[in-house]
Amino acid sequence: VQLQASGGGSAQAGGSLRLSCVASGRSSFSNYAMAWFRQAPGKEQEFVAGINRGGFHTYYVESVKGRFTISRDNDANTVTLQMNTLKPEDTAVYYCAGRPGSGYDDGYEFEVWGLGTLVTVSS
Repeated sequence: VQLQASGGGSAQAGGSLRLSCVASGRSSFSNYAMAWFRQAPGKEQEFVAGINRGGFHTYYVESVKGRFTISRDNDANTVTLQMNTLKPEDTAVYYCAGRPGSGYDDGYEFEVWGLGTLVTVSS
C-alpha cells in the first residue's frame, strides 16, 4: 500500500486542522493498522495516534488526548486526524503510517510511510 497525506497548513493556537491520508495499491487497506506520527524541528519523531484495522479502537499519546481524533473509512481507503484546540507545540511535520496486522499503538513498528505534511501553529 502507498500512502499520501494532505491537509497540513497554518492555524492559530486554539484553532483546528484536519489531516487526511489516502491509501492506494494492491494491498487491502482494511488489513492495515494505521497511525499518525509527527516530528517537530530539532526533535525526534513522535507517535501521535493509532487506529486498529476495523476502526473501533484508538490510541493517543497523552499530549493530544481530548484534542485530536483519529478515524478511518475503509471503503474510501482513508485515515483522518482531526486536530482541535491546537497549540504551538503541535507544530511539526505529520506523517501517516501503516502496518499489516492488529497492533496500532506506539509499541509496534510501522512499515509503510507517506510523505509528511507540515502543520504550523502560531500563538
